[in-house]
Amino acid sequence: MAKYDFIACYLLANRQNGTLYTGVTSDLFQRMEQHKLGKGSVFAAKYGCDRLVWYARFPEMAPALQRERTIKGWPRQWKINLIEEHNRFWDDLSRQLSEYGW
Repeated sequence: MAKYDFIACYLLANRQNGTLYTGVTSDLFQRMEQHKLGKGSVFAAKYGCDRLVWYARFPEMAPALQRERTIKGWPRQWKINLIEEHNRFWDDLSRQLSEYGW
């Protein structure tokens, strides 16, 4: 059972202005546990992308998948702008999840 009742589209980074990974999940808490253990995805593990730098909540999977496809099609600078609009210092937002039990 999911820890939270929302679908998330999210961006990971390995460091500020580093490699970016875009994903979607129905359980952000569990998915971040996987990424932190290097088991979330081959790409994210290969490049050390385990810092949650942006995410958006959706009530259903379809709009989250559409947002993921849109973001994946963006130039890199647009992704950086999105992150910095909400998370100027590229803090690891998974720490917010840990406040609720992670």
